[in-house]
Parts: sequence; C-alpha cells; structure tokens
Amino acid sequence: MMKFALAGNPNSGKTTLFNGLTGSTAHVGNWPGVTVDKKEGVYKKCAEPISIVDLPGIYSLSPYTPEEVISRNFILDEKPDCVINIIDATNLERNLYLSTQILEIDVPMVIALNMIDEVEKSGDVLDAKKLEEKIGVPVVEISALKGRGLDELMTRAYEASRTPRKGRTVLDGTSIVHLIGDCKIALEGQKVDNALFHAVKLVELDELEVKMHPDSAFMVEEFKKTFEDDTFGTDFDAIIADARYKYITKNCSPALVKKVRSADAPSRSDKIDKVLTHKFWGIPIFLLILFALFHLTFSENLLFLGAALPEGWVALEGTALEGVFGDGGINSPGVVLFNLLDLATSSLGEAIAGAMEAGGVSEWAIGLVCDGMLGGVFAVLSFLPQILLLFLFFSILEDSGYMARVAFILDRIFRKFGLSGRAFMPMIMGFGCSVPAMVNTRTLADEKERIATIRVIPFFSCGAKLPILTAIAGGIGLTFGLPHTDLITYGMYVVGIVVAICAVLIMRSTTMKGEVPPFIMELPTYHLPQFKNLMLHLWDKAKHFVQKAFTIILASTIVIWFISHFSWGWNYLPDEQINESILAGVGRLLQPLFTPLGFGSQIGSFGWVFVVAAITGLIAKENVIATFGTLAGCITAGFVADEALEGIDAVASMIGATEIGVPALIAFIVFNMLTIPCFAAVATAKAELGKKRFNMTLVFWVVTSYVVASMFYLIGEWWWTVFIFVAVWAMVITLVILNKQGKINLDVLNPKNVIAKIKTLKK
Repeated sequence: MMKFALAGNPNSGKTTLFNGLTGSTAHVGNWPGVTVDKKEGVYKKCAEPISIVDLPGIYSLSPYTPEEVISRNFILDEKPDCVINIIDATNLERNLYLSTQILEIDVPMVIALNMIDEVEKSGDVLDAKKLEEKIGVPVVEISALKGRGLDELMTRAYEASRTPRKGRTVLDGTSIVHLIGDCKIALEGQKVDNALFHAVKLVELDELEVKMHPDSAFMVEEFKKTFEDDTFGTDFDAIIADARYKYITKNCSPALVKKVRSADAPSRSDKIDKVLTHKFWGIPIFLLILFALFHLTFSENLLFLGAALPEGWVALEGTALEGVFGDGGINSPGVVLFNLLDLATSSLGEAIAGAMEAGGVSEWAIGLVCDGMLGGVFAVLSFLPQILLLFLFFSILEDSGYMARVAFILDRIFRKFGLSGRAFMPMIMGFGCSVPAMVNTRTLADEKERIATIRVIPFFSCGAKLPILTAIAGGIGLTFGLPHTDLITYGMYVVGIVVAICAVLIMRSTTMKGEVPPFIMELPTYHLPQFKNLMLHLWDKAKHFVQKAFTIILASTIVIWFISHFSWGWNYLPDEQINESILAGVGRLLQPLFTPLGFGSQIGSFGWVFVVAAITGLIAKENVIATFGTLAGCITAGFVADEALEGIDAVASMIGATEIGVPALIAFIVFNMLTIPCFAAVATAKAELGKKRFNMTLVFWVVTSYVVASMFYLIGEWWWTVFIFVAVWAMVITLVILNKQGKINLDVLNPKNVIAKIKTLKK
C-alpha cells in the first residue's frame, strides 16, 4: 500500500485534514504538540488505497524538539511515497520555511494551502498557480475544516507520487553554497541517501548530523577558519535561515496580494484577545467559562430561575417523566439527559428483575444479574450523557483556539516559578484522559518539568472520575437538602487544578528545579469547530466508555457481588448478612487507615463500603460508583433492599446507612480525585518515567491525596483547624521562597540526597 505523510506547522490544520481524509477519530486540538506519535488512516478514493500518516506538528526539520526528530526520521528513514505539506495560508511566509527544508529531500511533495476560506474572507488574494511556478511542486487550495478541495489534493498527490523527485535547495545564492556542494559530494561518496538535505544540515552543524558524519563535519569547521560574513560571522545556521526567508519573501510572498487596510485595524481575533487574555481578567474569565460549562452540565436550577418559577411548574408530577425536566427549578441539559437515561436503565433493570421473579429464578441468581451485573454497569452508564456533554464543551474550547490562550495566560503568570505554559497543554488534556496527556509531555524539553507535569496530570479530573463527583454531589443534595450541587462538582474540579498547580510549583522550586525553556507559540485565529470532528470525538469517547463498562467494570462488579455474598467459609449470604462477607472483612481491616479522612472508623457499621469503593477505583475510576450500585441492593437506609438503586440514589442509600457527614463525603471525592489513577494511567506513567521515578510518583499520589483529603475533612468538621493549616502552608511557602532566593537549600529533602547522606553516615 502506498504511504503519504502529512507534515506541517502546529495549528496549520494538519490533524483536521487527516480526519477529513481518513474518517479517523484521532484527537484534534488547536494548540501545538497535540500529535506526539504518528497516526495512520486509509484514504480510499484514489485508484488504490493510500495509507495516510499524520506526523507531529513542527516548525522545522532541525532536532530542537522530540516532534521534529520524529517527523524528520520518518520522512528520511521510512521514505513515504509523497509528503503533503500543509500550509496555513493566513501565515504563508512562516509556514513555507518548513517547505524549503522538505524540498531538499528526495521525496515527491505537494503543498496544501489550507484555510484558503479564511484568506478569501479577509479580502486577500492568493495565487496558487503563481506559487506553484515559483516553488516547483504542486500547490492545491483546500479548507480542511469545510472539506473543500480534499479530493483534488489527493489526486494531485497521487499523480506526484508516480514520479520520483530529486531534492533541490533554495540556498543557491548564498555565500556558503560551495561548502554545501562539497559536503554533498562527500556524502554521496559515502552512499548517503538524501545527500543534499544531509549536506545542508551538516553545514548548519546540526547535532544529529555531526554525530552521524563527524569526518565531514570537520570540513565545515575548517571552512569556518577562512570565512567571515559581514552580518552573521561564522554562524552558518543563521546564514541559512536568513537565506530561506529571503527566498520566500522574494519568490513566494508576491503570490499573496493583501487587501489594503488600516495599519492600526485589529483583526477579529485581536479584538477578542484583548478581553480573553487580559492580564487581570484573563484568569477570572477562564474560571467563569468553566463554571458556565459545569452549570449547563450539572445544575438542577438552570440560570438560578427556581425561585422565580411556580412550584412544580416543570415537575410533571404523576407521569413517567416526573422530575426529569426539573422540580424546584429547570434542570440543565446535562441533568435532563442523565435523568432520561437513568429512567431507561432503571426501568429495564426492574423489568428484568420482574421477569426473573415471575420465571421462578432463584434469589441468588436474581441478585447476581440485577445487582452484581446490571446495578453496577447501569450506575456508571447513567452518567454517560453528562460525560459526553462536558467533553463536547471542552472540545469546543480546544478546537476554537481558546485553550491555547489559557496556556499563554498561565505561562505569563507561572514562568517566574519555573513552569512554562507548554506544560499546561498536557495538563489540560488530562480533563479528557490522563493516558494521552502523559504521552504528550514528550513535547517538554526539560526533563524535570516533564516529570513534575506527569505527576500532576491525574489531578485534572478525567471523564472516568466524573461519575464520582456527580453521584456524591447529587447524594449530598438529595440527603442533606443542599441546593446547587453543580457548585460542588465545579469546586472539586477547581480544587484539582489548584492542587496540581501548587504541587508542580513546589516541585519546580525544590526537588525538580531546572531551567524554564522558552515558550514560543503562535496563537491560532478563532474559528468555529467542525461539527463532523466534534461528533467523531464524542463517538470515540462514548465507544470507549461503553466498552469499558461492559468489560472491566462488568467483571469488577461481578467479583464485588460474589465476595460480598460469600463468607470466608464460602457460604452464600443473603443481602441482609452482607456485614459477614469477605468484602466486609477486608473493608473493616483497612477502614481505620481512612479515619483522618472521615470515612474510617468513625462512621457506622457499613462504613467499610466507602473504603472498598475507593480501592476498586484503582482499577478503573468508574468502579467507585459501580461498587455503590452493586452494594446498594443490599444496603439501604433501612438496611433492606426495596428496589434496584443506581447512581445518585445508590450513593444516597450509602449515606443513610453509614450516617457519613458532608465533610467526609467531600474528603472522599478529593481522595479519589487525587490518588493513584486507573491502571491504564499508571501503566503509562511507568512507561514514561522509569521504575525509580515511577515508585516515587506512586508515593506522591498517595501522600498528596491523603493529606489534602484530610485537610478538607478536618476543616469541615472543626472549622478552627483552618488556622493550623494556614500556618503550615505559610511556613511551606516561606521555605520555598527562601529556597528560590538561595537563602536556604531544600535540596537536602531530595530523596536521592537523603539516601546519599545516610550511606555516607554509615561509612
């Protein structure tokens, strides 16, 4: 099968084009570095199927970042049949810099002028034929977002792939062209493929090239002794870069005729950025936007209109849809969707239970199917609409270009503490899933910053943790009559963000100190996300969630049901004897450990269910609520099973049975949100960090979650303890500041230094 590679700058629309060509569900983000590993798909509309490889977004083929090395090695080593170079037509000169480098490789190439609709909308005119004549390879106008010109692009790329192309350089007029020619001849004598490209890189004294051809690099060093440029001296890298831009300006820029406009007239994106990236209001606006998303997803009093509406206005009392659309107020779209699916799953569960009872099926089999299997799975599935809705909102922010602004705002604030805005990109990706977010940290140049970022990514609550937040918050509202449970969910997300930022700043100021690399990022223009891509994202998320529900979670709930209905002697126990089960025994054994968190020895005889739920969540976070759904059939406020309980109702039954308080419930959310993530995220962290750093990361997760959750519980139960914690944190902040100023040295706290000191004392 033929293989085409997609190469281009970050934010050029490369991954959007990939999805448009292949129908792939690859993640599309509107910030640099979203694609770390190449992704493959198949285009089927040409004379033969074509494999499309989506390479990382890069600015050049110099080995400055991991993405550039990946893209460079793929084009050179795997020799694709054609390279489709995606150009952001609204930033022609900057994007063509990469094109001039790909031209030097012996590979067929086609340039895709993307976002041509934006050029036309601005009143500018771009002559693709003129550009094609000047640059010497096919040029096609497209709009990946709107699907315009994609078939023509692939037709011309297919035609180009049938004819071999020798690399050529745009550096012919430079003062070092003879040196490039000599290096090329030397490399050809060594049978090096793509000799021209390697020769140019060798003249630049490219790090990778020097390692591969040290003898030829010696030629460059000798030439420097006899050379002195008026402008750049012997900085050949700068001479070559300047020559590329001069060629682009002279030969390619005239193809773009810009509309005459006032020099002071700001663009639409500039006008928006004056508000959204304001140095004082940028962060408050971001928090307000987050609140709006959570309000639309979780609120049972949309726009706080409940007080102004007639009582029972939307309750639909006495109907099958009672409470679905609201009761004390209008439910948000997320709550309406949750209620509808919850109604469907509970009705299905009751119907299956009724059919099994009518068929004379034994009690234990009914319990296994309805409680052990359906109860746990349905408890998790009922939250799927809210997960997808929140994910949709985040995708819109991401694809519209706003999330790139968030990274810019945070970089401006936290750079002084040793953290760059680039680190916040994978952190924000953690809202979707920790696994790709951790992989995405490969874009970070500083290794210590990368380690610190991986450690705090799980604090940005992913979709798997959303059922925990929603169900516990709903249970609090249902049991204690607290309004606005969406504020609890929103507050927990903010807590995760704050803890992550504080933790990484402390690490970067103490044990993980390092240089902050420069953060250069072009803010993309704002645009409406493509509906097709959003739906692909949602479909992929829903498919993954349902697959997990009917595999890992289903298996877990079956195991939980069995060990909660059998004693240590493997005798079957009815529901009312669950406290004598294996599960209860294990839970009670571990329960004292969680006493400082509020769900330990101080709560009722059924308090072990919270401990067990937290432990099962280490497999998959959805298991926390699935465990409640499985056990709720045995534990109700009266300790007698009345009906199948799911989601919020299951949590409410646990609260009634254990008499646990609100502070302990908040601490339970915090602990599960910050502690060791699911097995998939743990495996990814181990692969990215290595064994020693991974072990310390496990300790970091456990200690952080335990300390922060304890703090929430203690302050909630005894408000005056807030003064103790304020004093402790004031001391920590003071020590960090003094350490940063060099007045004290906290490096002695580094585990490596502690171990080294102990070994020295032993000697």
